[in-house]
Parts: sequence; C-alpha cells; structure tokens
Amino acid sequence: MHITKNFLNLPNVKVPLILGVHGRKGEGKTFQCELVYKQMGVQVVSMSAGELESPDAGDPARLIRLRYREAAELVKVRGRMAVLMINDIDAGAGRVDQFTQYTVNTQLVNGTLMNIADNPTNVQLPGSYEIEPIQRIPIVVTGNDFGTLYAPLTRDGRMEKFFWEPDRGDRIGIVSGIFQVDQVAQGDIEKLVDGFPEQSIDFFGAIRSRLYDEQIRALIREVGLEKISLRVVNSADRPPEFRKPDFSLPHLLEVGRSLVGEQQRLKEMRLVEEYNSTIGNRKLGEVNMMPSPAAPNGRADRTMPSTSSYNGQASSTRLNPEMISEINQILANGHRLGIEYVDDRRFRTNSWNCYGMFDGNGADAIAALEACLTEHSKDYIRLVGIQVGDRRRVIETIVQRPGGKGW
Repeated sequence: MHITKNFLNLPNVKVPLILGVHGRKGEGKTFQCELVYKQMGVQVVSMSAGELESPDAGDPARLIRLRYREAAELVKVRGRMAVLMINDIDAGAGRVDQFTQYTVNTQLVNGTLMNIADNPTNVQLPGSYEIEPIQRIPIVVTGNDFGTLYAPLTRDGRMEKFFWEPDRGDRIGIVSGIFQVDQVAQGDIEKLVDGFPEQSIDFFGAIRSRLYDEQIRALIREVGLEKISLRVVNSADRPPEFRKPDFSLPHLLEVGRSLVGEQQRLKEMRLVEEYNSTIGNRKLGEVNMMPSPAAPNGRADRTMPSTSSYNGQASSTRLNPEMISEINQILANGHRLGIEYVDDRRFRTNSWNCYGMFDGNGADAIAALEACLTEHSKDYIRLVGIQVGDRRRVIETIVQRPGGKGW
C-alpha cells in the first residue's frame, strides 16, 4: 500500500515518503519486504547501515541522494516501480546510549532524509542543479528500535511506521516455508513453533541449518582437514552430495533445545562484567579512577595523580589554569565532560577515541586528564562538553597537540 500510494497522484493529500518497518531482531522484516518486492515486480536500490558513516564528512549524505536518483532513473528507463531500501537504519543513524558518538555524518544523514521526504521530486547532487523534477521514490527503512532515531525524522508527516510482529499464524506460515522442500508435516510445524514460542523466526532457520552439521563433519573426516579446502573450492571432482537429514519432530525439538542452551550460556557467562569488575566495575567509556594495586613484578599498574581542591573546585598541580577552568566550567554548567584522544593520522579523518566520561566530579576528571596527557603525549587530546538531555555537543576544546604542545 505504501509503495503504491507514493506512485499515485492523490488530490490534496500529503503522503509520507518513508515507511519504517520495525520490530524484534530476527523476525524477518527484510525478508518479508523482499517477498513483497518480488511479488509486485518492484526494482530495489539497497543501502545498509554501514554506508551511513564514513571517514569523509558528507559522503553518506551524497550516497543517499545518488541512490535515490538511481532508483528514479530505473523507473524512467524500465517503466516499473522502484524503492530505495535502507536496512538496519537504527544501527547506523541511531543513538543507542550516551556513549554512542554523534558525528557530522549522522547529522547530515538525518538532514538529507528529512529534506528528501519534504521535497521528493527535487533531490540534487552536490555541484549541480537540475530544474526538471525527478520521479518520486518511496523509501523503506528497517530497524529494531526507531526510538533511537532523530525524532523529527520519524514524525508522521515524513515516516509511516509499521511494527512487524508476526502472530502464531504468521509464524507457522513462515516456518512452513522454511521447511517446505523438506516436506515436514503441517502438524509437526505447529508443534515445533509452539515448542519455542519466545524464539524469533531465524531461530527455525538455524535449526534447519544445524541438521546438516553431522554430514559436513563426516565429509571433513573423510577428506581430511588439510585437504578440505582443495575438495570444496576449485575442485575437479563433483560437488559433495548430502542425503536428506532426519526431519522428524523429536529430532527438530532436540536440535532446537541445544540452540536454546547455547543462548542461555551466552546470557549466563557475561564475561564482560567479570572483565570490567577487575578494573573497578567501570562502565563502557569510563576509566578507573582508583590507584591500581602493585603488580606481581613489583611495578604498579596505571595510577591517577592526586588532585586538590581550591574554593570548592577541583584543582591540579600539573595542569595549567586554563585547563582546570575549562573542566570546572563544563561540569558547573551541568554538562557531561568527555576526554578524547587521536593520533596525527586519524586526526585528519576526525576519528577520535573516547578516554573517559564524567558527571559532576571535577577531581576524577582532572586526574583522568592528567593520566591521558601522560599516556598520549604524542597525540591530540580534547575536552568535550555534552548536554545531558539531548546529548548534543556544546563544547569541543583541544588541550594538547602532537609533541605535547598544550593550548
């Protein structure tokens, strides 16, 4: 309906250009879209979340405009409907948490999509301007959580939202399609789906794939581990043939339970928490503010220099007054303070690394900056002030340049 509506000339009706299909991971959002395109005979120009970021500022925005115009040209040349599809847009343009870096490209991608949604027949490429309007092309985006996207982009006039949540009948139909060539009985499909009600659609595809593992393992043993590459790739022999595995319901349930067990082990291990607990239970992006115990070889691990206080504000015996004033000013204004560093090569591409994030505690921030200056004496180092509410950067000040030169 969304695709058809965008190709119709409805009188005095503002049709949203973007359709956002969102829902849980692995539920087949992209697969269902592809089925619709195939059945309707729609030409598809695709983009992924990985193309929404680049070392060169402005490249993703230019690429979106280029792909949009390519889709418009397909309609003109082939006389069939076309769409621009962006998969997993929230992974490329969304703000997952306060530690997600908001780049110039993220800003430009949001601005470009909003501009195209408002002016779908006037999409220009940099360096040129064409008076002739182009074909309006509907944009379909998929993602898991559109709440992480820029709110003006998802407003109703620009984006029409559709939450993909297949019910039991949908799930049975999709899983039946997965096992259609294997001739699994419909009753067994229903019992298999009901046996794993909390699992996503791709879980059942993983079950089918796992059924062939025994035969592949047997092939490796027969050929030999050192010769399997020559047997599978660029071999003069016939490709290996595999017999039909056991698709009985008990076997399917057994394989499914083994996959669930692996999922559960992944949740229970949580090794990242154990690793972080060894350095003070710090969160992602933070640094340890406490002195580390002495190492077995007699040398202490990285420790933070001590700080003092003056007139209620943190001070330092190593940093110059301008640095101290900048830190205290950022924190006094209620902003979050970030410390970032980058080497000379990556400085040219604006690819900064986060050293630490701080709220309110000036002493900890000063100690971390002292440590950062010591560890990265040959790198650029800057202080960043971030508004807590909208996570917008309000201050960016370079305090050290390569060679240890301060501001």
